[in-house]
Amino acid sequence: MEENDDLQENHFEMDMQMMGRKTTVKKSWDESKKMWEIAAPAMITTVTQFSIGFVTSAFVGHLGEMELAAVSIVHNVIEGFVDGVMLGMGSALETLCGQAVGAGQMNLLGIYMQRSWIITGVTALVFTPFYVFASPLLQLLHQDKDISNLAGKYSIWVIPQLFAYAVNYPIQKFLQAQSRVWVMTIISVVALAFHVLLNWVLVTKLDHGLAGAAIAGNISWWLVVLGQIVYVVCGYFPEAWTGFSWSALKSLASFLKLSIASAVMLCLEVWYFTTLILMVGRLDNPEIAVDAISICMNLQLWALTIALGFNAAISVRVSNELGAGNPKAAKFSAVVTLLTSTAIGVVFIALILINKNDFPKVFTEKPVVMKEASKLSYFLAATIFLDSIQPVLYGVAVGAGWQVSVALINIGCYYIIGLPVGAVLGYKLKLGVKGIWSGMLAGCLLQTVILFCGFLRTNWQKEAAKAEKHVRTWGGSQESQQSSSENIMNR
Repeated sequence: MEENDDLQENHFEMDMQMMGRKTTVKKSWDESKKMWEIAAPAMITTVTQFSIGFVTSAFVGHLGEMELAAVSIVHNVIEGFVDGVMLGMGSALETLCGQAVGAGQMNLLGIYMQRSWIITGVTALVFTPFYVFASPLLQLLHQDKDISNLAGKYSIWVIPQLFAYAVNYPIQKFLQAQSRVWVMTIISVVALAFHVLLNWVLVTKLDHGLAGAAIAGNISWWLVVLGQIVYVVCGYFPEAWTGFSWSALKSLASFLKLSIASAVMLCLEVWYFTTLILMVGRLDNPEIAVDAISICMNLQLWALTIALGFNAAISVRVSNELGAGNPKAAKFSAVVTLLTSTAIGVVFIALILINKNDFPKVFTEKPVVMKEASKLSYFLAATIFLDSIQPVLYGVAVGAGWQVSVALINIGCYYIIGLPVGAVLGYKLKLGVKGIWSGMLAGCLLQTVILFCGFLRTNWQKEAAKAEKHVRTWGGSQESQQSSSENIMNR
């Protein structure tokens, strides 16, 4: 009898373990589906919107080397700087809108988006002089005078795009928080196709040169923005968008603080890798080194596009679950996304290392450059591996509202440790590109380890309580009750 009882008890324990495994697998599958529903369209949107500038450069390249250099310097220096700030400013909505959705306070999303529009609109005005005085600014940075003058003209012509960015990013976060991203993706794809057609007509057929390229870019970006606005205001979001409200003018100071923290967090990341190329450019005989590292950075950006899709997905999932008071679900979502992104990163690493002698051929036919780029394949692989983890941890930070903490971590790891170590290894110890990149990787690794340790030590119950406080502080129930009476559009 006792043997039978023991046997039955063992069978029962095995059945329970099997049921537990099946439940975990099912939960992981369900969470993975939710994650991919946001990540896949976010990846496509990122690629298509990034490609608008790529298409412009491709058409301008046929006008001449001077024109291509002018457009490239505006895209990479002027727009790269401003666009990073603008995207960071808009990223505050990822925290607040996502948590409001989870809390069921859908009517706050429209108010949050309007607050962000105010902040990004003012930011665009502040940065307008960078576009107007681009020529003297570029000359101060020791750029060629003729290229700077031409870039100055082009930068003035593309000022409308600056204000398109100011409107675009808050709408994107508004839509992502509600997992309504496929329409945004379709609009971006249509705008890109239209952009190709516009450039062909204005630049190639009508021979309007840089002015034609600028007009095409302005129209295409505002097509993206207007398409998204029409989608938002045409009744598809009856709870989240009820018209313009005076409530958007409240709590602007607190909202601005989170927006600035988001911008600083993102810009410190972007500028860090921009500095890598600038540092390499100061080496002796930098031409080959810059070409080689540019090839590697292009591949890194392609891989990063995938990780940024996961970044968008996890920030939405974490903010939604914390706002709904489900801390365990938020943590589980983060774990699933982190494992998925890391696995894809490992696949990219394997492809790079297997093809380390071949991937440079995609970009160049010069044997010296190909050889130099091939030597950097291990550094590229390490960077891609960190990029498969880091953006997910960033997404968790944005979803939970840790922007200030991450910004401080970035300053310490990147600018107090990474850059000085890279400078010593590259310049003092004469290790060149490998030394500079090693220092940068040291900063990235330290930052990733700190963020990962912070993730492991997170009290998710407290984060859910903070999310509830965020919803109350930046537009709680009292404000949401008043918003309908203060609705300007429906008065």
